[in-house]
Amino acid sequence: MRRLTSLGVAVSLALAAAPAMATAVEPAVTEAAVTELGGTLPGGATWAAELPQDWNGTLVLYSHGFRPGPDNPAWDPGFDSTAQALTDRGFAVASSSYAAPGWALGTAVADQLGTLAAFSSAAGEPARTIAFGTSMGGLVSSLIAETPDSGVDGAVSTCGLLGGGINLNNYQLDGIHALAELLLPGTALQLTGFRTAEEAGVTINALMGAVQQAQATPEGRARLALAAALMNTPTWFNGDTAPGRKDYAAQQEAQYNWLLQTIPFVVGSRVSIVQAADGDSGWNQGVDYGSLLWDSEQRRQVKALYRSAGLDLQGDLGTLTAAADIPPDPQALEWMDRTSTPHGELLMPVLTMHTLADILAPVEYMEEYEETVADAGAGRLLRQAYIERTGHCTFTDAERVAAVLAMDERLETGRWANLAEPRQLDRSAESLGLGEADFIRYRPAEFVNDREYPQIPGDDDGGDEDGQGHGHGKGHGHGKGS
Repeated sequence: MRRLTSLGVAVSLALAAAPAMATAVEPAVTEAAVTELGGTLPGGATWAAELPQDWNGTLVLYSHGFRPGPDNPAWDPGFDSTAQALTDRGFAVASSSYAAPGWALGTAVADQLGTLAAFSSAAGEPARTIAFGTSMGGLVSSLIAETPDSGVDGAVSTCGLLGGGINLNNYQLDGIHALAELLLPGTALQLTGFRTAEEAGVTINALMGAVQQAQATPEGRARLALAAALMNTPTWFNGDTAPGRKDYAAQQEAQYNWLLQTIPFVVGSRVSIVQAADGDSGWNQGVDYGSLLWDSEQRRQVKALYRSAGLDLQGDLGTLTAAADIPPDPQALEWMDRTSTPHGELLMPVLTMHTLADILAPVEYMEEYEETVADAGAGRLLRQAYIERTGHCTFTDAERVAAVLAMDERLETGRWANLAEPRQLDRSAESLGLGEADFIRYRPAEFVNDREYPQIPGDDDGGDEDGQGHGHGKGHGHGKGS
């Protein structure tokens, strides 16, 4: 939270009962004409807010991303400059810590709605509330958009994990399964169910060493490209432009650099997800890896590198399929489906925003989310925007504020019109004086790692004997990737 010069008494809200019953000490008005509010929710989450003196009546309810802990502040420093740009324009901003760090989906939606209630008690009920989230918080905002009687009017989900937690675990598993089987054959290596950082560390060290060694040979680079394709690893790592469509060597080098950055984080973070769900929802039993590659936009690159290296691609795919024997954990699946999976049943407008090369929330997730929303019959409420840039959540303040302004106008007018068109978003963003904007017209390629999962215990409607219908092992449909 911005440390503003206080002219009065600091705010201290202790919410011992329901947030709506909280009472506030006389708030502090700052030199910047912004009042700081905050307190603690009954579940243990802390919350904080900034209220401009010339408040326009709209609250931006910010949901932060994954935090490994132990620090777990209510205010996210990474959103600070965007929050200032919003309060400068009359918007109030509020956020919470969630009750605990890590994979906080068990309470995050309730914590955010509790923050909304606490803010309303302290400052007055907003005329309009926009949920805005990044990364895991983008998933939280999209889940709020499916929550009845939330008090929220619209959601902006940026760099969101909108394929859901089950698909997150599975696409990462598909990638590290390929790395383990092709680069460390015969090695007994744990890939799921990490309960401690030490367990995850053994796997991280083994995979990192294998990846670095593989990059030294044509055969190793081809196999890295296959694993990267199964993991939705971008083929653009840095610079202003992506490698050429047939510059397969440069694409593979980009994937290698992404893998070096990604493996420690995704394997290490799995510990938190396993602890939250009390089990690992990732599985690959029965997965046909030839089918996954066939549906991947990167199949041409993989085939070309395999031909150049003189390797048998079908043989390696057969090896991966034959070794795919990790079974699903029904209890973990139930928890992840209930807490961490969008079902597309939108109750309000949603605008997503994503960079083109994002390793932690692959852009292909947006294809999956669009199909999920369309299957639920809510496609009219969804619009998606794309930024021509690499990196996870690497948005400018201009782009973030433009997305909020677009949603605010959508709620004001009741229709999308051209508000989410890239040209209109670009014009809006660049008129703010907050930095550059690079909105682009884009349609992501297919997310290939979704698959049917077993009947969830106690679920009598929405699934059949074989699965829940959230995936088919080949995705919902074919994206364009252009």
